[in-house]
Amino acid sequence: MKILLAVDGSSYTKKMLAYLVTHSELFSVDNSYTLLTVQPQLPPRARDVVGKEVVADFHREESEKVIAPVATFLTRHGINAQSMSKVGHAGEIISKTAESGKFDLVVMGSHGHGTLGNLVMGSVATQVLANCKVPLLLVR
Repeated sequence: MKILLAVDGSSYTKKMLAYLVTHSELFSVDNSYTLLTVQPQLPPRARDVVGKEVVADFHREESEKVIAPVATFLTRHGINAQSMSKVGHAGEIISKTAESGKFDLVVMGSHGHGTLGNLVMGSVATQVLANCKVPLLLVR
């Protein structure tokens, strides 16, 4: 099975990883894993002031802070995962990546704000649920 793990470095990512470890049908060397982190775009004025190279370095460093601990965790459990980082709206990018990469499953942690919280604050998980045609496993 080809599995996309959407990670953001939060405690919800850690809960998702803990869940995976306890479910051998999902957490197996027989599966193929790709880690995806999405960094929000910096405001246009900030990008103009600091320049493209500084912005690219910033996004690369922030992505590495998220990906490195998860990759280390997976390696300790015998899993070699590919990784990718993108910049933009997380819900949209996760959905598009899952579909274009022909993944069988997307797994991500959810903050679990509930319906009212999602209405007020929005939710990456809600956006992925609404837009992604690939099966999605949310871990709270």
